[in-house]
Amino acid sequence: MDHGGHGMHMNTDLPPFTLGRGLEFSADPFFFVGCLLALALYGYGVVRLRRRGDRWPVGRTIAFVCGVLTVGVAMCTALNDYGMVMFSVHMVQHMIISMVSPILLLLGAPVTLALRALPTAARGHKGPRELLAAFLHSRYMRVITHPAFTIPLFIASLYGLYFSPLFDFLMGSRAGHIAMMVHFLAVGLVFFWPIMGVDPGPHRPGYVMRMLELFAGMPFHAFFGIALMMASEPMVTTFLHPSASLGIDPLGDQVAAGGIAWAFSEIPSVIVLVALLFQWYTSEQRQTRRQDRAADRDGDAELTAYNDYLASLQGRSRG
Repeated sequence: MDHGGHGMHMNTDLPPFTLGRGLEFSADPFFFVGCLLALALYGYGVVRLRRRGDRWPVGRTIAFVCGVLTVGVAMCTALNDYGMVMFSVHMVQHMIISMVSPILLLLGAPVTLALRALPTAARGHKGPRELLAAFLHSRYMRVITHPAFTIPLFIASLYGLYFSPLFDFLMGSRAGHIAMMVHFLAVGLVFFWPIMGVDPGPHRPGYVMRMLELFAGMPFHAFFGIALMMASEPMVTTFLHPSASLGIDPLGDQVAAGGIAWAFSEIPSVIVLVALLFQWYTSEQRQTRRQDRAADRDGDAELTAYNDYLASLQGRSRG
């Protein structure tokens, strides 16, 4: 089967790509409804907390909304139409939805919001809140959020998909394309969840380990980009025969796609690193405040005891 004019025959006569054309509204119904639903549920949770008199950080709400908007930009604009026929535009979609959207969504702490907003079930019963808490601490979650699973999955999602016939098969239909994009988003969420450490979960490594996990996965994106840029022939059948109206050369477009994959690998690294350093700093500040409060309560008993201990040592040495 020739995938050159696959799946989306209506897009074969798209005009040459420009950013303005790419950002025109062209909603994929699945993602459009999904984005609206995510915003509605998150908003409902925040309103529910406010009505109860609880606070919810504005920064988290902004991060989550921005995360949903990035999914919207990738999937509900003409980027999605061009992404079916141009490797470079598809790569922009992939990088946004697998590396930018997950980080912003996770910074919004949607699971923490759900746990706080959902009502507690009556004693002896299990409601949505209890089921969510049980799922978060299940063996399944322990496996899929462990670095031994997340890092290989993150890498395999690139190499196993693009360098096998699976990519052409999925790009052959709208349903396959949606499934692929949902997969990219899910893999990004699973990979960054333990690293971001905002929502509760079974794996909470220390800050240094989180940084190591981040840097264990990122170079493979750069290598993947370089492999595309260095290839002497088009590597994906889907984009082999672009429409003449696009005015592009498939190999040149693949080189651009490789450049995008290579450059994009740095963006999430910087965002996550800044977020981690900020979290580390605030947790140290909290720890210091806790110690100060404890010292005020017990009249700095720990320091007094230590001084007494030093004095006793001194007395012994004199004796």
